[in-house]
Amino acid sequence: MMQPLSNNSLEIVAMLEELGVEAIRIDLPFRLNHVNCFMAENEQGWTVIDTGLNNNETRAFWERKLKTKKVTDILVTHYHPDHFGYAGGLQEKTDAKVWITETDAKAGMAAWADPFLESIPGNYRASGIPEAQASQMVKNTAEFKSLVSPLPKVEQYLSEGDFIQIGRFEYRVISTPGHSDGMICFYNEERKTLFSADHILPKITPNISYWFHGNPDPLGLYLNSLKNVRKLDIEFVIPSHGNPFFGATQRIDELLAHHDERLEETLQAVTKPLSIFETCESLFSRPLTVHEMRFAVGETLAHLEYLRHKKECTREMENGIWFYEKI
Repeated sequence: MMQPLSNNSLEIVAMLEELGVEAIRIDLPFRLNHVNCFMAENEQGWTVIDTGLNNNETRAFWERKLKTKKVTDILVTHYHPDHFGYAGGLQEKTDAKVWITETDAKAGMAAWADPFLESIPGNYRASGIPEAQASQMVKNTAEFKSLVSPLPKVEQYLSEGDFIQIGRFEYRVISTPGHSDGMICFYNEERKTLFSADHILPKITPNISYWFHGNPDPLGLYLNSLKNVRKLDIEFVIPSHGNPFFGATQRIDELLAHHDERLEETLQAVTKPLSIFETCESLFSRPLTVHEMRFAVGETLAHLEYLRHKKECTREMENGIWFYEKI
């Protein structure tokens, strides 16, 4: 069931109303069971931030929600399916402009196309993933193709430093690569407010994965982005998962500390040569679904590659499989 974003704080409700923003929680069929999308009205019409997956529930929700509203702009924070998935479908319904960074527009067009899907089995073999499990993971990736189709038509791109109207205030586009190479946040200095997308989340750590394409050191990008955002004067954070919250600096420090700990755990795991999959198994002890295993492997690889770029571990191929070892 789709519902307004819930929160227990009257202060948070009042802040969203003051900003002229409506926060909407859209269900997802995963352990991470929702994504927050947003609506805001200005003189020209309505702006939507992120759209959810292109599935029956999401389509029906937006059909009801926007029945009497003119949507002029769809802002997409990054290309992952729960944010980007229905952008093309909603654009067809509303004739709105879709705004996204050029980097993530290209990634979104390529990530579920046949050439990339066909490359995944080889990457999983090189990761040391057993064939039966790898086959399930490839199938799980391919199943997202229908959840992002049709792809949107993007004629203008968002870039660092651009300004865009959201509700009653103007926001600066902040480039925050890491969770995706082209992810952005929206920052208003006057109200010290950040739409943080998946860059800063209140309760969980954003997944930082290497997906066998794009920047080879996404964790390095993410940690640098966190440090850059920490320099901004931010009091109110509006995330894409979980409730809005106050206290950006404290949360950023917690995220930085988490990755320091995780990197140390990863380094200790590879005191002897291990494949990516073996390292992943040592870091994730609880049972994982096929979908979760994809993310766990991607996250493990991102940490291993960060350590390799820092020259704290090596990577060698044996019999077609990459092995990492602490120096």
